[in-house]
Amino acid sequence: MVEYKFLGRQQQLETLEKRIRGLKQGYRQNIAVVGDELVGKTSIIHQFLSKFYDPGIILIYLEARPESLAAFTKRFIGVLLYNFLLNSGIPLKEDLNFLIGKSSRFIPRTIEKINHVLNSVEKRKKNDIFAELLGLCETINAETSKFCVVIFDEFHNLESIGVNNLYEEWSKVLLTQKNTMNIIISSMKFKTRSILSKNLSLLFGNFEMMEVEPFDIKTSEDYLSQKKLITGLKPGLKNFIVNFTGGYPFYLELIGNSLLKSPEGGLVEALEGLLFESSGILHQRFSNYLKRFLDSPSSQEYISILYSISSGHNKIKDISHIMRKPQRELNLRINSLLELDCISRSGDFLKINDRVLGFWLRFVYQQKLDSLTYDAKNQKALFRDYIQGLITDFLKQEEKPVIDRVTELFRLFGDDIVQIDTKKLRLDHFKEIKPIELSGRSLKDILIGRSNDSVWIMAIKPDMLTEDFVAEFSRECRRYRNKTQKKIIVTLRDCDCNARLRALEEKIWMWDLNNLNQIFDLFSKPRLIV
Repeated sequence: MVEYKFLGRQQQLETLEKRIRGLKQGYRQNIAVVGDELVGKTSIIHQFLSKFYDPGIILIYLEARPESLAAFTKRFIGVLLYNFLLNSGIPLKEDLNFLIGKSSRFIPRTIEKINHVLNSVEKRKKNDIFAELLGLCETINAETSKFCVVIFDEFHNLESIGVNNLYEEWSKVLLTQKNTMNIIISSMKFKTRSILSKNLSLLFGNFEMMEVEPFDIKTSEDYLSQKKLITGLKPGLKNFIVNFTGGYPFYLELIGNSLLKSPEGGLVEALEGLLFESSGILHQRFSNYLKRFLDSPSSQEYISILYSISSGHNKIKDISHIMRKPQRELNLRINSLLELDCISRSGDFLKINDRVLGFWLRFVYQQKLDSLTYDAKNQKALFRDYIQGLITDFLKQEEKPVIDRVTELFRLFGDDIVQIDTKKLRLDHFKEIKPIELSGRSLKDILIGRSNDSVWIMAIKPDMLTEDFVAEFSRECRRYRNKTQKKIIVTLRDCDCNARLRALEEKIWMWDLNNLNQIFDLFSKPRLIV
């Protein structure tokens, strides 16, 4: 079996290292790791756990899952003691009684408390059990001077273990613990933010938010290149996979493995096996995903909204028209989908967070529903045509100069609002869009768009952005002072810190490739892969 190296996520790994090392220096900072399903949150934690070593720190990782309080209590204590004894030289067994016996001569006070907790659970005395469990970390610290880091994966599942007032109890513990750090992981971004702002919002013990995004373009390409046969793909097809998956490691892995197993079938056959075939991993995954709506009386409305968004009708007014539903009623369903992290909002636009799910809804699920026959052979041929059409369109777009593709994007603007990072921006409807030449020697690939009341001037910088370029661009923009200006520089590569500071001074918007691709996504256009 080929071993693949862990790629990317360096910033997250460094933050974890810094925060955990800081715990021994008297600086305790809890962390919330959030991101979409399959984006790689748990992989980051596992990578960190596999590399980190400090005899003065006990790492306690638990996957939170629906279970009884008794089962959770025993599992927590077992993991705590196992990791406490990990470097003791004692041959270990995953047996709770064994671990208690071996630990008793090192941490007698902690073991006394553990026996009390286990006895309370046995007698079904549930008061303060959760707080007492977490308090074991402080007791170990008092006995050994070792610090504990407690990691709960998908922490919201703790709600099902039967602790009354879970977050109220937990918040009290967080306030008093000085030598224990908490890391919570969750795919439910909306719910996590709500819990942290309402239930676990503390003066001391607040959680630092660490958001995990899909791989960027370079990391996605590096990931694919680890697969031996992927390196033999034409660059255009490799770029198509990066665009298609949106940089989700899980999908990159699946497609890469499919191509490894059946190289002669090619990309179309690999996607057919994963998405179209009823036995395909992704077909089953997405079919199960939709089942979460079946218990709701509005299930068909939810699915119709998702299908409309996947088809490019991703503004509420358009969905309202298609479904013949008033926007007020539709907003209730959309808010529910936002809370479930099925979709996200960017100003006036909605987006399905999982690009591959969106494709499956449009070209597999809905097509099978709309089919007048059960002719699987005909449906499969249609699916192959859809895939091949997407690939062909993507490759055609790749051949175009970047400025041409941005010009085509500008022509789709219709006075709608989007959100770029934390700022809202109106995408003005332009009556004129054209490339222009400015007098500066380095100022190439400049685009101007004129609407009734504003002028957009965009510079596309394919190489390193410098402070001199920003200054020169700003000077040239002063020639267009007759209307409200939006000055934007799109950086396709890196830029230095001074350039960013100068852009801020000159009131120039700085977009990286990811920002630009967010807008391509909203208009259902292939991403720019550089």
